Amino acid sequence: MQQHTDIIDKAAMALSGGLMLLGIVGLGIVEVLAGQPYGAAPLTNDAGEIIATPMVDPTIRTGLVLAGLVVLLVYGLYRLATPVEEADAATGHETMAD
Repeated sequence: MQQHTDIIDKAAMALSGGLMLLGIVGLGIVEVLAGQPYGAAPLTNDAGEIIATPMVDPTIRTGLVLAGLVVLLVYGLYRLATPVEEADAATGHETMAD
């Protein structure tokens, strides 16, 4: 069985992969370079005052990853809805080697 990737396949893979990489790796590197705190919650002192917050809001990172997953879901539904093309008989046959 041959796999054919068309422009929609490549676009969906690139968009979903790019969104997830940006949300996980790209913004993770930004957080590391920005310094402490690394967690999603702001740091507070004993009095409850916020003394440090993350550089990038965690909801933005989560939104990017979820957007990538939604693109994959829509792409999967598209692949389920489109009919499978039959392989060409002339190009899909096997031959015996000499």
